[in-house]
Amino acid sequence: MSAILIKNAKIVNEGRIFEGDIYIENDIIKEIGASISLKSSNVEVIDADGKYVLPGVIDDQVHFREPGLTHKADIESESKAALAGGITSFIEMPNTNPQTTTVEKLDEKFAIADAKAFANYSFMFGGTNDNLDEILKVDKKTVAGLKLFLGSSTGNMLVDNPEVLEKIFSSTDMVISVHCEDEATIRKNTKIYTDKYGDDVPIKYHPLIRSEEACYISSSKAIELAKKTGARLHVFHLSTGKETHLFSNKLPLKDKKITAEVCIHHLWFSDADYDKKGTRIKWNPAVKTSQDRDALWKALLDDRIDVIATDHAPHTNEEKNNPYTKAPSGGPLVQHALVAMLEAHHSGKISIEKIVQKMCHNPAILFQIEKRGYIKEGYFADLVIVDLNNPWTVKKDNILYKCGWSPFEGTTFKSRVMQTILNGQLVYNQSKVSAKKAGKRLTFNR
Repeated sequence: MSAILIKNAKIVNEGRIFEGDIYIENDIIKEIGASISLKSSNVEVIDADGKYVLPGVIDDQVHFREPGLTHKADIESESKAALAGGITSFIEMPNTNPQTTTVEKLDEKFAIADAKAFANYSFMFGGTNDNLDEILKVDKKTVAGLKLFLGSSTGNMLVDNPEVLEKIFSSTDMVISVHCEDEATIRKNTKIYTDKYGDDVPIKYHPLIRSEEACYISSSKAIELAKKTGARLHVFHLSTGKETHLFSNKLPLKDKKITAEVCIHHLWFSDADYDKKGTRIKWNPAVKTSQDRDALWKALLDDRIDVIATDHAPHTNEEKNNPYTKAPSGGPLVQHALVAMLEAHHSGKISIEKIVQKMCHNPAILFQIEKRGYIKEGYFADLVIVDLNNPWTVKKDNILYKCGWSPFEGTTFKSRVMQTILNGQLVYNQSKVSAKKAGKRLTFNR
């Protein structure tokens, strides 16, 4: 038996902060109380005096690049970085090489994660224009959901056949997560700027190429189709204020059929940052205006947006240094997502309770993840201990991503992740990731 007793914690759970102790036995939270005494001399004691204990963060959208793209990242390297950032569970996307668009490839990917994941894991199954038969074979109790790219993607993962799309929406009751950008609009805009600049389009035009119009056309169509078919739709990485008006806060999350996510980079950066950051902040959908950012914050706080995620998508420095049309979109974020949100808390934008709701509770509710996302007796012991007054600066030598860079390089954060506990094991402690692999496959209450 292994046991941990966390003493004197400020526990953040279900909209409140209270002081107390947490006793963990094996992989389960056994007791939460005002003052818990030692059960035996074999219990590891962590004094969290002055620190906050949060549920482990659940990131519902990452690209860990394995299989096939492991020069950028892999499941081991990025799951370790996630633990350092307080993310204890991740849901990985299907656009790897080969793509996760058959049950056989899904099983192969689970086998890789079984051997290599240092955090808890699940995967999205990928939809294409021609794999409905495979989609129907997927057991909804064993995977997080279905991912559809309704905008540019690698290989054949762009789903742009309206008849196929309606069939998919009508045929599955899995959560359908979508990347929404209108391909025709993007191609038209790309031509305008490449005709003028060639491959070396100034990065500041990225949000005009992958425009508000491109996002809104696609997301509004997806929502219209979900309403028509009754599908359970989750719209990934909103980037515009206009799109936020497509979503409602009239129902509790568990009763919503249409939900939305926002990512760290769209809450942090704006188009004013392109001059300094260049392609390091080139994402799809694009980082847009400060007005869009303000509207995303408003929708997040009033519960039209349900989840905060990272869309962690590493590329090498060499790849990012290419001219605009050759530089890939995406960047690494899992190590710095939680502290970035805590920085927003320090500036008065969001409460810690709201951060926990959007990064821990809501992903668990939305994907019906079993016994995670909360600090409750009987739940898995996935916990993060944070010090809100322990400043540090992001530098090359403390970045854990395989790609070796971060869009936050040079940023000083006031808060620091001190310890991460995963399934009852202390897996990150004072800047060191443990060699013991405690990650488990996520299970779902469906």
